[in-house]
Amino acid sequence: MYKVVELPRDTDTRALRQALWAHRIGHRFTEDEQGYSLWLVDPDQLEESLRLLERWRRGDDDLVPHKATVKRRLAGSSLAVPFTLAPVTAWLIVLSLLVFALMAVFGDLLVVTMTIVPVAVVGGSLSLGTLGDTLASGQVWRLFTPALLHFGWMHLIFNMLWLWYFGRQIETLKGSRTMLFLAVTSGLGGNLAQYATGTVLFGGMSGVDFALLGYVWLMAYRAPQSGFFVPQMLVVFMLGWMVFTMTDMAESVGFGNVANEAHLGGLLVGLVVGWYHASRARRSR
Repeated sequence: MYKVVELPRDTDTRALRQALWAHRIGHRFTEDEQGYSLWLVDPDQLEESLRLLERWRRGDDDLVPHKATVKRRLAGSSLAVPFTLAPVTAWLIVLSLLVFALMAVFGDLLVVTMTIVPVAVVGGSLSLGTLGDTLASGQVWRLFTPALLHFGWMHLIFNMLWLWYFGRQIETLKGSRTMLFLAVTSGLGGNLAQYATGTVLFGGMSGVDFALLGYVWLMAYRAPQSGFFVPQMLVVFMLGWMVFTMTDMAESVGFGNVANEAHLGGLLVGLVVGWYHASRARRSR
């Protein structure tokens, strides 16, 4: 990381942050007693970032390229910003929140329509469909919909925070198609990996989150000129958490019902796609 400038503590950096991401300039802001420091990932983008910084200081209103601007006349609200800058990520969050709200209304009636195979109670016992019959009947949505199920506020909030943290960066630097591909393939891969263990009642976006983590980490490590960045301590924490939930210790403190195989399956998808894209970026450079 390369320090570009230091700014006073009372500085509103929101417009500058948005402009840097819109121009696909990988960066990070840190804060200390003196104020904010702007760090740059790729030194080759220094000149461009300095020009953008000077325009921001002059108060230019058109820092964000036209393609990424918010259509305020149509939206009428800043709530449209996430859908403009990161539409796939924003819609995944909206769908997850909507499903969580509907679960509070319809309960198990909704859950059983979104599990990876049909679930029913027959004669007082649980009856499970098979994956083959499920796909043959056309219920292909079940391969992904478990990722939209969350069984508690903490489960939902943490998954949405990581989804926004990584997804926004991927859409800004690689586009919405890459984000959509990662979300779909990691959702499918994680759900199928979990189902392969014999588990049916599972859910959550964490498999996708781990895929995004793996992708961003490999892009930042193998192709730093791409602009991706993730703190190494965050990588250590998330991978450490994944390993911890696989141990007997996690179960003893109440974290036993975790879709560990979905986490691992999603992570592998992210690493494979990240390795491929990073290799292409290194060759083109």
